[in-house]
Formats: sequence, C-alpha cells, structure tokens
Amino acid sequence: MNPQVIVDGLLNGALIGLGAVGVTLTYSILRFANFAHGEFITFGAYATMLIAAGVSALVIGSGDGLGPFSISLALILSVPLSMALTAGLALALDSLLFARLRGKAESISVVMASFGASMAIRAGIEFAFTSRPAYFSRDLQIAKPLAFGLRATPDQMALLIVAPLLLIGVHLLLTRTQIGRSMRAVSENPALARVAGVDVEATIRLVWALGGALAAASGVMLGLLVQIRPFMGFDLLLPLFAAAILGGIGSAPGAFLGALIVGLGEAMTVQLVGAEWRAGVAFLVLIAVLLIRPSGIAGRPT
Repeated sequence: MNPQVIVDGLLNGALIGLGAVGVTLTYSILRFANFAHGEFITFGAYATMLIAAGVSALVIGSGDGLGPFSISLALILSVPLSMALTAGLALALDSLLFARLRGKAESISVVMASFGASMAIRAGIEFAFTSRPAYFSRDLQIAKPLAFGLRATPDQMALLIVAPLLLIGVHLLLTRTQIGRSMRAVSENPALARVAGVDVEATIRLVWALGGALAAASGVMLGLLVQIRPFMGFDLLLPLFAAAILGGIGSAPGAFLGALIVGLGEAMTVQLVGAEWRAGVAFLVLIAVLLIRPSGIAGRPT
C-alpha cells in the first residue's frame, strides 16, 4: 500500500473532525440529529470567500499567498468573521425554528424540521452563487517531501496543524471553564442543571454558536483543499454523523478520533478498491465498532 494514504486519510479526517465535534456537542445537549449542520459548513465557506474578496479589494496585496502557502492575509482575516456569521446563522435558526419546537414536538418532528431547514439554506446558497464551483485560490502548489515517502502541500501541512489546535481549544473550553461545565451539566440532566442554577437556554445558545463556528472552520478547510460548492456540506454530512457516533456522543476528542478513523478508512478504500466505494466506509466502520462498543470509542458504557 502506498504510504501516501496516511496523509490523505489524516487530511480527510481533519476535514470531517471539526464538523463532527459540532455535531456531537449539539446532539449531546439537544438530543436530535441536526441535518442543517452540513449547510453551516457550506455557508461558512461562502461567507469566508465573500469577506476575503472584500478585504482584498480594500487592502492592496492582502489577497496574495503568504510565502509558500496559497492562504492569503485576506483569507486569514476573514475566517474569524465568517465563524461569527455562521454562529449567528445557527443561533437564528434555533431562535426561529428549534426553540419553538423544543419540549413541544417529538424528536422525529425536530429532525424533519432540520432536514427542511437544510434544504432551504442549500437552495438559497445555490440561488445566490449558482452550482458552479468556486475557489479561494487558483494557485497550484507542489507537494513537498516529508518522510518515509510521504508528501504534502504547504496548505495541507498548515491545516494538519490548525485542526488539532482548534480541537485542543474546544477541549480546554469544555473541561477548564465554567461554560464547559455548564454544557456538560445540561448534557447530563437539563432539569437538574436548571435547579443547580445553570442558565439552560443560554447554554444551548452557546452550543449552537460553537457548533456553527467549528462548521465554518471545516468549510474553509474543505474549500482550501478541494473546492467551494453548494453541496459541499451535504456531501460531508453522513461521515460527520458516523464520526460523531463512532467517537461517542458528547466527546469532542472522541468525535475527532472517530473522524480520523473514517478519514483513513475512506483513503484506504479509494486506493485499494476505488473512489466509488468510499461513501460506504463510514458506515462499515461505524457498524463494526458499535457491535463491539455501542457507546462509541470515548463514550461511557450504559
């Protein structure tokens, strides 16, 4: 087997991982599968592209790649704002839709509502930008040798560093701050958390904002390594849920680890069998692990 599959798998896993962390946090507290999460990824990518174009027009030279990277200063400056905008979209969707259903509708109704919201957002994005692929940069990069026959472009190496750093930041937020303790309390027992003085609604809003921000970061990574298009988040949705369940619902490190397993499995499938079979890998891995440990890798056995 070509050792390059390791780099390809890690890159694919990093793309899936940031989105999977948002999925697992949302599911652990709200107890429903949010199908609109894929559209948060897409929205974040397009928002970043638009903001970067505006910054490039205002600041001469900011659109040029930095050193060996195709990543520009304008792109770097636009990412925090696009993360904030995507968090705002998630909060708006919760306020307009999910908050009205919370506690009043069956979980399947909420899931179907999220599916409808997903289609509406995706249609709006496609109407605004068309289905034609877009790119942050059209600069061609040459893969550089690393070790043991592995190669990666400068952008790929940068993203392999950024994704784990974001995960570490989320993990520290969840385990070292009062916000994180409130999130864990609401996840365990919302009613008891409310009695203990936790503002449950504020905590839910924070989870939506955090999930949206991480989805935007995932969208930027996907746009840099592949392309930007209206269905980019939807196509990533099933591996996101597979990674979140595989890692253990509620565990950010577990979701990221599950994403790496799914990513490596897909990369090996592409090399050994063919690209047309990669979509089934996430579920084969998921089924195999859940038969052995239903709570997932990092989940607590019930």
